[in-house]
Amino acid sequence: MHAVVETLNLEELIENFIKDYREGGREKYREAVRRMISENSVSLVVDFDDLLNYNKVLADELVKDPILFLEEASRALNRVVAVEDPNYAQKARAFHVRIRKLPENLHVKVRDIRSRHLGRLIAVEGIVTKISPVKQELVEAVFKCRSCGYEEVVKQEEGAGLAKPSQCPRCAEEERKSAGFVLIAEKSKFVDVQKFVLQEKPEELPPGQLPRSIEVVVRDDLVDIVRPGDRATVVGFLKVEEDKRLLKSSPPVFHSYLEANYIEIATKESLDVEITPDDEKKILELARREDIETLIINSIAPSIYGYREIKLAIALLLFGGVPKIYPDGIRVRGDIHILLVGDPGTAKSQLLRYVSVIAPRGIYTSGKGATAAGLTAAVVKEKNSGEFYLEAGALVLADGGIACIDEFDKMEARDRVSIHEAMEQQTVSIAKAGIVATLNARASILAAANPAFGRYLPTRNISENIDLPVTILSRFDLIFVLRDTPNRDRDRELAQYVIDFHREAYPQIMENVIPPHILKKYVAYARRFIRPRLSEEAKAKIVDFYVSMRAASESPESPIAITPRQLEALIRLSEAHARMHLRNVVTERDAEVAIQLMEYFLRTVGIDMTTKTLDIDTVMTGQPKSQREKIILVLDIIKDMVRANNGNPVKIEDVIAECSKHGLEETFVKKVLEKLYDSGELMMPRQGYIVTTI
Repeated sequence: MHAVVETLNLEELIENFIKDYREGGREKYREAVRRMISENSVSLVVDFDDLLNYNKVLADELVKDPILFLEEASRALNRVVAVEDPNYAQKARAFHVRIRKLPENLHVKVRDIRSRHLGRLIAVEGIVTKISPVKQELVEAVFKCRSCGYEEVVKQEEGAGLAKPSQCPRCAEEERKSAGFVLIAEKSKFVDVQKFVLQEKPEELPPGQLPRSIEVVVRDDLVDIVRPGDRATVVGFLKVEEDKRLLKSSPPVFHSYLEANYIEIATKESLDVEITPDDEKKILELARREDIETLIINSIAPSIYGYREIKLAIALLLFGGVPKIYPDGIRVRGDIHILLVGDPGTAKSQLLRYVSVIAPRGIYTSGKGATAAGLTAAVVKEKNSGEFYLEAGALVLADGGIACIDEFDKMEARDRVSIHEAMEQQTVSIAKAGIVATLNARASILAAANPAFGRYLPTRNISENIDLPVTILSRFDLIFVLRDTPNRDRDRELAQYVIDFHREAYPQIMENVIPPHILKKYVAYARRFIRPRLSEEAKAKIVDFYVSMRAASESPESPIAITPRQLEALIRLSEAHARMHLRNVVTERDAEVAIQLMEYFLRTVGIDMTTKTLDIDTVMTGQPKSQREKIILVLDIIKDMVRANNGNPVKIEDVIAECSKHGLEETFVKKVLEKLYDSGELMMPRQGYIVTTI
């Protein structure tokens, strides 16, 4: 009897709280109930602090026995809804009270979950890595007797399943044998249920440890509100179920899972970095400094000597441009992609490591140890249940941050193809095992690759120097070449700089840097609050540069120096430079810095090494105009020779001899013949003879 009174008191206390709690003179939760009814919802979200302020006993009861509290809260909410709208209370399914904003002492890391937390209300933060399809759980079954048609309702009990009735009461009365019961699904009640896996955040992972994870079960209106790659805080209570994979002779072992009560998804802008008022004050003081640009450049991997242009570009990548959605629904990315191609020992990996640490949300991976599924997404089968889960890869986990991919050229060709969509559309689409999904991958990519010949050959074009398809090369906003060329003065300075660091006698530059934790918060603050827009002066500057570069390509013989893809890159770089200074307007100076970086990129990479002219096709198509014309000439010569031979195959030696008369080198012709043969434009019916297929 005493327990019943306590239960009634708890229900009444919660009902009074919902009706009476006031904030700023208004009935906070009564208004929320009315809003819930108007939105056709079944959940009322309650702040933990409000419960604590209203009645400490209520808050204590919630922490101590959340299962009982939430059951009583559901009934209390039902009674309040019945007063506000009796019809809605009758037709709606069960109502839920959702608790949010738990105090810090109830926040538990995935790694720290222990048996003492069983049955307790906790908040767990992590990344959603795997998610199952939505299924329906039977909560109230209607069974029908096959013999006499008698119907019996069976409700699911806490901790127990639904048991089919063993005997029909009507048949027993009439002293005849029942033919058993059958489930009537149409009259039974079901609730949506879904499972996902919450994994600890990469930045919280101790060195050398595998990431820990916990399974989360969500029901009713909580299903399908998270996607793989989302960073979420789940409020719920810990439950256990027996591990069925163990042998029967083994002692009983249980694994824990989290029954979700409320889920809060971190937005892309929040970037998981907490900025206090003191931090904001320091950030704004830094932004007012005239030398802030130099300060930030010096603060990026200060132990690495030189590379001013590259460090400036990396700084702009950290800040990023502003993503936009046009009225016609087209989304344009604001994230900047950079590729570093360099000789061995030019500190590419060190730069990537530093950026992954300094970025508010950074993921580091190496190309050799990365597969297409590991980078994008995969469908995996769960051992226990046999269910298929959708699992997020590195680019999806880096959503809203930066993905640093080292050894980019060492990736398998079939794995590299999966990055195409993530780089431009910033999504990852998957269609496997009946799961068709599109995940967000709104991340900047900073990649590093080694030249195909061991060292970068300045006499060859970028597409020949690096073993990467042009479809990927063209998606990078900037490509930098790091060459290790001997220079007496520079080598002396570099040697002294490196040795000073090893001696712990740090150079003067280290006195003029921003500490990494402050720089991380500075970047997060800029990305969260600053949305720069192009001024008329900046617009005019970029337009003039673009038009002047295109003007040089107007004659049919001239190569194309720049394309609209570089124009968009200029806008992104200008916006990122304005963000670096915490400005909401892109000035002419911002546009100038973007143009200087683009000119540096075009001079070093977007140049035809044969004619020494700017030709963006070396990056966009892999073949500069001069080379493309020679390839067309070789193909025309072969076509003319086949036509003169009445369509019959011609000797390769004769083709090479004919091409040499037109001033083409033998090695070049042989290489072109191989390419045409691979692409299917030439066919070799017998050894030493070729014929065109088009």
